[in-house]
Amino acid sequence: MAFKVLLTDYEFESLKYEEEIFMESGLDIEFVKVQCKTEEEVVEQAKKADAILNQYAPISRRVIDSLENTKVISRYGVGVNTIDLEAAKEKGITVANVPDYGMEEVSNHALALLLSWARKVTLLNNEVKKGNWDFKACVPIHRFNEQTVGVLGFGRIPRRFIEKVKPLGFKTAAYDPFVSAEEMASAGVKKMEFDEIIREADYLSVHVPLVKDTFHMLNKKRFSQMKKNAVIINTARGPIIDEKALIEALEKGKIAGAALDVTEEEPISMDSPLLNMDNVIITPHSAWYSEEAMIELRKKAAKNIVQVLKGEKTPYALI
Repeated sequence: MAFKVLLTDYEFESLKYEEEIFMESGLDIEFVKVQCKTEEEVVEQAKKADAILNQYAPISRRVIDSLENTKVISRYGVGVNTIDLEAAKEKGITVANVPDYGMEEVSNHALALLLSWARKVTLLNNEVKKGNWDFKACVPIHRFNEQTVGVLGFGRIPRRFIEKVKPLGFKTAAYDPFVSAEEMASAGVKKMEFDEIIREADYLSVHVPLVKDTFHMLNKKRFSQMKKNAVIINTARGPIIDEKALIEALEKGKIAGAALDVTEEEPISMDSPLLNMDNVIITPHSAWYSEEAMIELRKKAAKNIVQVLKGEKTPYALI
């Protein structure tokens, strides 16, 4: 029996890793590659697909309702905000992601952003290149052991991030309503409620998924409750932060700065005020990336599909 596997969209130069997995599976797979941008394009291409491999194209309720044969949707990445999970569940379609491929990379990137801000490396670099050889450009800087790093979320990535932060001397805290204080304590981390961590964190690193309850989780109200020296680090998803409110908070000195790997609009608009702020570091949604992580991601996303088409259960199934 031949299976049609549709790749809705991709930004890789070749698809050799996916093709190798499908070829080695022993299944008769027709691998169809397209570049869908809109819901309408996905509906047109996916109707007869037995499996869907997805990067950014929208897999909405309308798309899922149009599917006739689909057994599994596998997404490149951790987040599944491109996919209507409820609609897929109602239709009995397995949805899977790759939650562990970039754990080291994202936690390392968050750490790099933290250290760059805490020691003001990016700011000082820019000042020196402008001809200003003066440490006073970075005043004030404080010792790490006088500061608290808080994380929103306590899944794989923030736990690994905290493991890397603790030896540097920072105090650590976490907010996650689904993780007990005892479990956090076993990792040497203090559990805080949301209001508390907003008030207490000197550095607040975002590691929650983008869902209805986390959209604009950090907003004007929350910025007004933070320390004036607080810095937000975001390697999760841009819309978790209300960007207009963030810009206002930075302009009015409500908080000290931000280090962002993700923004509400990607790529960021070149007229965004964030690009002209010395107290903001921005990288282009690159925290996930290493050559090794990219290969792992692509192979595991393809394996999700093979396992389900073989009648097996993938360990990465969300529903």
